[in-house]
Amino acid sequence: MAASTKTKVQDSFWSRRKRLRLQNHLLTYLVLVPGALLFLYPLLWMLSTSLKPKHQIFTYPIEWIPDTWMWSNYGEVFNQVPFWTYTVNTAVITVIGVVGTLFGSSLAAYGFARFRFPGRDALFLLMLSTMMVPIWVTLIPSFLMFRWFGWLNSYLPILVPAFFAQPFYTFLLRQFFMTVPVDLEDAARIDGANRLQIFLNVMLPLSRPALATAAIFAFFFYWNEFLLPLIYIQDQNKFPISVGISSFISEYRSDFALMMAASGMALAPPILVFFFAQRYFIQGFVISGVKG
Repeated sequence: MAASTKTKVQDSFWSRRKRLRLQNHLLTYLVLVPGALLFLYPLLWMLSTSLKPKHQIFTYPIEWIPDTWMWSNYGEVFNQVPFWTYTVNTAVITVIGVVGTLFGSSLAAYGFARFRFPGRDALFLLMLSTMMVPIWVTLIPSFLMFRWFGWLNSYLPILVPAFFAQPFYTFLLRQFFMTVPVDLEDAARIDGANRLQIFLNVMLPLSRPALATAAIFAFFFYWNEFLLPLIYIQDQNKFPISVGISSFISEYRSDFALMMAASGMALAPPILVFFFAQRYFIQGFVISGVKG
């Protein structure tokens, strides 16, 4: 009799627990689904507009389904502007920017994580504090400096700073380097490896998750960068996609269908990168939160 009562109590407990878990899941989806649709609204409008004829773009209420599916808008983009040139320029900026970011930030991160020198922590804190300085504060001095260098109308003002320590990526990589056991470096040092060999052959191979995370963030930054190319580049043949898309809007012409088609094609690579590497985004936040 006591065993039967105990079994009923246990069944009741697990039943309530399952019901509570189901309610929590239901409440979570009720919050997340409308939020996801809200964030997807601009993307859906962009895709819908890219396939509409011009007379249907600004109708109210919004007509989500085009009367005529204008797939030709995507082909017309290449006839109106040198879109392939913009794509190649963007790829060049992104690849060099990502390589430079990983090179400069990983070296600085290793120095802050392993080297002991006076003022190390203060210098690291000073570097992190620059993340709070708005870009507008340094925009004019940077422009005057790069003009004095003779770098205007080139990618140098965008790419050269990438090879120096970027605060966010340096912090991200330093936090990961701090988790690598020092014993591994000591073992390599006993085998005759110097500091550079330890960095290249021990630290970097062990830091592939952190490097991949930094590379993804850097990819998004350089692929979508708009302000710096707009300021420093005047030649249209050197425009990246972000600036080239603005060619569809001028004082006398505003072709939003073509602009949305170009935006959709420009958005495709970041979306693919996000879906194939989204786990690294979560891992990046976990790594940056490790105590060190």
